Amino acid sequence: MKIKDRVFLITGAGSGLGAAVARMVVAEGGKAMLLDVNGDALASVAQELGAAARFLKTDVTSEADGQAAIAAARDAFGRIDGLVNCAGVAPGEKVVGRDGPHALERFARTVSINLVGTFNMIRLAADAMSKQDADAEGERGVIVNTASVAAFDGQIGQAAYAASKSGVVGMTLPIARELARFGIRVVTIAPGIFATPMMAAMPQ
Repeated sequence: MKIKDRVFLITGAGSGLGAAVARMVVAEGGKAMLLDVNGDALASVAQELGAAARFLKTDVTSEADGQAAIAAARDAFGRIDGLVNCAGVAPGEKVVGRDGPHALERFARTVSINLVGTFNMIRLAADAMSKQDADAEGERGVIVNTASVAAFDGQIGQAAYAASKSGVVGMTLPIARELARFGIRVVTIAPGIFATPMMAAMPQ
């Protein structure tokens, strides 16, 4: 799929990888719907990108927020050609630390944002894409998820993060197989470490 004149939803677009994806999409002639829980950061990126970008403060774990994001993209640009899932958190915490066992709430929150939030946006975007007309190549859209090298080689303190990203990897193939009949491709990338605000916040 060529990016020019295509419409992409980008989660986690307020900083890091998501913001970089948004800049690349606009630079290549595409349109970007920017989503993030940090409204101020979103507004800053959107202002930088100009008329080709819109933004909406969005919690990817919320069904209502996800539905609103889909509607906003379609209202602004008429359709949705791609979803790039970059929203995520990367806490570092040992299963048994100096202060006791890993906080269960923190584990659940990590899985909720990184895995459940990713699935929430996939299902909503895929539903919208499946109802659109296919292009000349039979494509209706593409979904790009962000896992991590930690899904395959998690380190000490990454139990929650590695589990959440392994889940993203695990659901990619069955979703790709299911959505292929609609002409929707589903892929997942597994980046290593690079300089983002999320990585900067992780413990050494």
